[in-house]
Amino acid sequence: VLVQDLLTLSQIETGEIKMKFENIDLNKLCVEVVDQFEEKAVDKKIKLKIQGDHHKIIVFADWQRITQVVTNLVSNAINYTPDGGEVTISFDVGKKNVTTYISDTGEGIPPEHLNRIFERFYRVDKSRSREKGGTGLGLAIVKHILEGHNSKADVHSVVGKGSVFSFKLHRSRHDSLDSDH
Repeated sequence: VLVQDLLTLSQIETGEIKMKFENIDLNKLCVEVVDQFEEKAVDKKIKLKIQGDHHKIIVFADWQRITQVVTNLVSNAINYTPDGGEVTISFDVGKKNVTTYISDTGEGIPPEHLNRIFERFYRVDKSRSREKGGTGLGLAIVKHILEGHNSKADVHSVVGKGSVFSFKLHRSRHDSLDSDH
């Protein structure tokens, strides 16, 4: 995984990976990611859900890369949430943008670490790395992919309560509000 992550990161940084922008259904994308984590969530008795009954949320983005973003954020949320917790994906659909929120009831991130967690290999708790697995590159990849979408990840976290990661994407220019109803 490490090699793959490093490769992805360096390809994004050098611009070898070109973002392939198209109109994609963000809701469908998130449903697919949630399906992948179903078993892992069940094992940890974590309630993994998408909030709201959105049919389609069309954004202008790179399907494969945004799948990576959501996968990395959901994976982290599950890893850092104790058994019996909750991980929720929700959307805020605005006129121009859609904000995706991935919230967990995990241990939270101390404020002094918040601005560094997107650095490669940065770990909040050095002792957990081996136990938790993961390469320490997931959030660096998230950051770079979102930069390629002229966006960034925001994080709000309360120690002992959990974290919310969010990112904005542009709605499709062709998507009129009433196109689907």
